[in-house]
Amino acid sequence: MKAALATLVLAGSAFLAVAPSLAQTDVASAERIRRVVVYGNDRCPRGAEGEVVICARRPSGERYRIPEEFRDDTSNDPASTSWATQAESMEFVGRTGIQSCSPVGPGGASGCQMQLINSARAERQAQPTQPR
Repeated sequence: MKAALATLVLAGSAFLAVAPSLAQTDVASAERIRRVVVYGNDRCPRGAEGEVVICARRPSGERYRIPEEFRDDTSNDPASTSWATQAESMEFVGRTGIQSCSPVGPGGASGCQMQLINSARAERQAQPTQPR
């Protein structure tokens, strides 16, 4: 009985000595996956032994920008508009009279002339400069 118990204890301790090395080989053989974002013509980095590298390519102009999924798109939200811009837009609501470009009021013609001048100026600035 004692001999059988001693044999069982020795076999169990031998198994316990081998078990950690079996567990380490399972962990070591598992692949590690790394996700990387590369910009422009940058090369995708090589993975170390047992490592898989997945590269997502974005334009080089996006390199130093906040990623799209984190950008706040409240530019058209009235709550995020400055007070000065809101006051300026309210200045033109229901505007009649001098400089108004409306068919009603004494100064409609002068306002339409200013609107024509401003649109021509904006159109000229939008054109690329041509060499003379």
